[in-house]
Amino acid sequence: MRRLSALDSQFLNVEDRKTFGHVGALIVLDPCSAPDQRLTLEALRDVLEPRLHLAAPFRQRLVEVPLSLGYPYWVDDPEFDLEFHLREVGLPQPGTDEQLGEQVARIHARPLDRSRPLWEMYLVHGLEGGRYAIYSKIHHAAIDGITGAEILATIMDVTPEPREVQPQAWAPEAVPAPWELLPRVAGSIASRTRDVVTRLPRSLPHVATLPGAQRVPGVRALADLAELAWSLAGVAVNGPPRRDVVAPRTPFNGPITAHRRFAYASLPLDRVKAVKNRFSMTVNDVVLTLTAGALRRWLLDRDALPSTPLVAAVPVSVRGPDPSDDGDDAASSGNQVSVMTVELPTHLADTRARLDEMAAQVSVAKVEFEALPATILQDLSTVVPTALSGLAARALFKLVTVPGVPFNLFVSNVPGPQLPLFIAGARVVGIYPVSAVTEMSGGLNITLFSYDGSLDVGLIACREMVPDVWRMAGYLADELDELEKLTLR
Repeated sequence: MRRLSALDSQFLNVEDRKTFGHVGALIVLDPCSAPDQRLTLEALRDVLEPRLHLAAPFRQRLVEVPLSLGYPYWVDDPEFDLEFHLREVGLPQPGTDEQLGEQVARIHARPLDRSRPLWEMYLVHGLEGGRYAIYSKIHHAAIDGITGAEILATIMDVTPEPREVQPQAWAPEAVPAPWELLPRVAGSIASRTRDVVTRLPRSLPHVATLPGAQRVPGVRALADLAELAWSLAGVAVNGPPRRDVVAPRTPFNGPITAHRRFAYASLPLDRVKAVKNRFSMTVNDVVLTLTAGALRRWLLDRDALPSTPLVAAVPVSVRGPDPSDDGDDAASSGNQVSVMTVELPTHLADTRARLDEMAAQVSVAKVEFEALPATILQDLSTVVPTALSGLAARALFKLVTVPGVPFNLFVSNVPGPQLPLFIAGARVVGIYPVSAVTEMSGGLNITLFSYDGSLDVGLIACREMVPDVWRMAGYLADELDELEKLTLR
């Protein structure tokens, strides 16, 4: 039994009819190296079943604490049924990428059943060229980007022949009744009080640096007061001046619906690295430059390009090499992330000017981010009351967006393995992230995963806000062409 952390709990609490807290991945496969050159649900089950013990979230479900007096717990599900979580669907002919994207969007727009382990996996038949796909989704309360990639790795192998994995005996205990958790509540409250007392004060001076926080009434004054208190105590709060970053309005910011669109694409990693090396940048700098250019093109199509830069929230893993328990069985496998805010120079028409400005903006954002406590999101999550926590978290989201959106979209880049992988003998040809959209984070999310010489891009959007998400995916490739031209000058 493991208690969710404060931050993990917020991914549950923000869910409503339009906002879902799960994330996913679309894996496209070539079956030429698989037995009989095909992939079946039975073969997928044969690979996954003996490896279930390698990823605890596969067989754990939520148990709520009575009256929300404490954070929920992950417990082994004695009624775990693998067949419930493994499913298959087929695409109509001709099985195009667009049809696959539409199927993924439909499934992604359905909430997970909280009475069972919070994941599902679909084998998709009927893709063009005899290909298959696997779409999996799992709740963000159980994983972050790094642990999500590790969980996917449980079904993958480095050779067409699946490695031998000895299944472990599994003897789950009965799910505790809610009243049986009450004795744990006192310890949970004590742990939470300890976190508030020992960790929150160090984060308060930096709270106004978080996206959108400066426009929430009283937050700036609270941060200044906390900084003054530390100064009077003889402790200097070092950090750069707080930027007043303002996200402009765009067609993909505002109230979202429950419907989604999904598109995907692959960019050659060697071409991205050529740009990186030519201009002494990082891969992430180039990714953000590509994103800025693609967004600029899409907004110009709609005569909706703001005169000021767009603002991207960039998740950053703060996971250490040896995650430790917090002393109260909170799951170390949950979310250990923070967010860096970066201005995207979408207002600049010249490609080279955007590239240079992007490098400068990332440099400024990194200096500001590195001055923040690594656990600032976890620290601030502890102050959201557990009682009525869902209402409190959703109310906080609404409060942050009242003066305007804190940022326009999330852009995330997750590192992955640079070697070919296989599932039940079929070669993995692409791994495309399927993330989440909310009214606070924007109706568009762009996430990249590097795999075997490619940057695999997944774009998820609110259907009504970005109905032509495939066009935006194409613009990313067009922008890479433009950047590549710069390297030849």
